[in-house]
Amino acid sequence: MDRLNILVCDDDTAIVDALEIYLKHENYGVIKAYTGTQALKALSEHNIHLVLLDIMMPELDGLATTIKIREELNIPIIILSAKSEDTDKITGLNFGADDYVTKPFNPLELMARVKSQMRRYTALGSLAPQSNILKTGSLEIDPEAKELRVDGDVVKLTATEYGIMLFLMRNMGHVFSTGQIYEHVWNEPSYSAENTVPVHIRRIREKIEINPKEPKYLKVVWGIGYKIEKY
Repeated sequence: MDRLNILVCDDDTAIVDALEIYLKHENYGVIKAYTGTQALKALSEHNIHLVLLDIMMPELDGLATTIKIREELNIPIIILSAKSEDTDKITGLNFGADDYVTKPFNPLELMARVKSQMRRYTALGSLAPQSNILKTGSLEIDPEAKELRVDGDVVKLTATEYGIMLFLMRNMGHVFSTGQIYEHVWNEPSYSAENTVPVHIRRIREKIEINPKEPKYLKVVWGIGYKIEKY
């Protein structure tokens, strides 16, 4: 596989330069930007596999940039922000980010999160048996094509959303807690599962359910967790 490229976008040049050093040490290609507008331009000009994106930036902030990216791409987006409140994290996830890291951050922790997202984005769905399409009702997931379809129409999912659906559909009818889902999909301890997983579940429901408030497929078992209903 060709080198994986990461777009680093932050109006603090020192942070961008520091992250470039760590990422290149891990053999990632690095494209740099300092505003949301520059980030979008870079995405149109380069083959980028993951975005590290600051929230507070001139011209176009990180949340608005995330929305623009999600109109076209499902690549992983990790938000970088000095805001640490849970509401800020949930807002970032609701806008389409896959993960959220609070400044000041430990560079080694950030690299671990980058690797986790990259593994999911590049390798998820490669586990055997790839040729078996998983179905329930009019919902189906194709691990080989890495596609989820409803009534035959492809649903645009982020890498994280796809990971959740693949895990749950491979275990249809079984209930998993937010912690279990987080550990299987994120491949790390579930220290932020209670905030992160429900946000992703809600976004998935909005994409696959006719009525997200009364879901047919992706259901909650109150006090326990979530499951994909088997039909």
